[in-house]
Amino acid sequence: MQQARSNRLPHLKPPAWAIQLPAHLLLDSEYEMSKNLHRRKPSLVVATISLVVLSASLQSIASADDWSGWLGDARDDVYRETGIIDEIPDSGLTVKWRAPIAGGYAGPSVDGNRVFVFDYEKSSGEAFNAPNKRANIYGKERLLVFDVDNGKELWRFEYDCPYSISYPAGPRCTPTVDGDRVYTLGSEGDLHCLDVATGEVKWARSFKRDLSAEPPIWGFASHPLIEGDLLYTMVGGNGQGLVAFDKMTGEIRWKALDTAAGYCPPIIMNYAGKRQLISFNPEGVDSLDPISGESYWHIDISPMYEMSIARPMRDGDLLFASGIKNEAVMIKLDSQKPGASEVWRGERKSAVYCSNSTPAFVDGVIYGTDCNDGKMIAVDAKTGDRLWSTFQPTRPDEKRFIKHGTAFVTRIGDTDRYFLFSEIGDLIIARMTRDGYEELGRDHVIEPTGEAFGRDVVWTHPAYAHRTAFIRNDKEVIAVSLEAPSN
Repeated sequence: MQQARSNRLPHLKPPAWAIQLPAHLLLDSEYEMSKNLHRRKPSLVVATISLVVLSASLQSIASADDWSGWLGDARDDVYRETGIIDEIPDSGLTVKWRAPIAGGYAGPSVDGNRVFVFDYEKSSGEAFNAPNKRANIYGKERLLVFDVDNGKELWRFEYDCPYSISYPAGPRCTPTVDGDRVYTLGSEGDLHCLDVATGEVKWARSFKRDLSAEPPIWGFASHPLIEGDLLYTMVGGNGQGLVAFDKMTGEIRWKALDTAAGYCPPIIMNYAGKRQLISFNPEGVDSLDPISGESYWHIDISPMYEMSIARPMRDGDLLFASGIKNEAVMIKLDSQKPGASEVWRGERKSAVYCSNSTPAFVDGVIYGTDCNDGKMIAVDAKTGDRLWSTFQPTRPDEKRFIKHGTAFVTRIGDTDRYFLFSEIGDLIIARMTRDGYEELGRDHVIEPTGEAFGRDVVWTHPAYAHRTAFIRNDKEVIAVSLEAPSN
């Protein structure tokens, strides 16, 4: 293992005492951001910090966001940093640095002065992608850590990991950074807790060895979620579909759910006066008490091939879950107590059926890429009716022999603008409303090095932090400047 070589001070954020906001006054994403600050220990004392009105406080939290795990610090896929471009110019975007890596679907994470990339270096065996057959290959899973400013490698951690999965390019789970520790979950169920500065192993668990869990055919994909002193992830099996670990020791604190692991990470939301842990699994959507694992409610939905992948998204009292083919359900949350009921189910010409990318759900409209016809589709949340659709964010020039299409959707602050990262390697800014889709520029920033359905794809979610997009394929990770020009 290589030790860190950087003597830089860590990226400064407001200290924990700077914000003291009651959890019940915050929206989910605001609670998550506030919680993020509480769990960090500052390296320097800030002389004075003025707390003004609540909105200003929340704005200061938002501007301090890194991208410390899947879908960002708040895990809501909203990029809140200010001072970034409104459009992508015709001249394109500037690549600040590039660094070589190996294969994988795990997106980068960014915390302070470090960029974390989880990959797989294959040494032997035949890799192939098939819907119902596992490839047996040999190699190492690796966590590579780079300097955020120049791409210099700071340290790496690696271990031997034979694969027996389909689509064996590499890990699926984005590293999760929490304070001075980083957590990784590999495709074969190896869960590691490492020191962020050195890569020293604090603890490790094997789902196969310790829990007798069978890896899903497409590998473990439930990005670890941390709240308080617990780490949550899907494991799979009788009574252990979802497992809570002690984040400091790896000790199992509780297990719940009789279900296969599926591929969707759990989320936590604050609703009806309770923190609710939401699991979208092959048997349905479940709400549990995050502390005890006690069940609050369950709604049936069973995607084909156990492909519960896209995380459920909430807007007000509505929660939307979708899978492949015609599996989609709109759930209404009970505002008085933890509970839920079904509003509508998807039909052949309604809703949107997301496979490997999570939709956005904003102001009563769902925006997601559909696995049946490959389009970006906007859906009215109240009825499930489709408002519009377009191929622009996925593959605008392709003859539609293959229907599937993917674009990773990230909202830009509290606006109607979005970053869209297409499976062909284009970074796009677009305005999306219930009235339509308006493109505000695109740049082909990275090559699609993976394969799916006989075509080249790149299926990884970017990280957005430091006015930069961090994007990877199976050969390199790049840092693309998003900073607005100075006047």
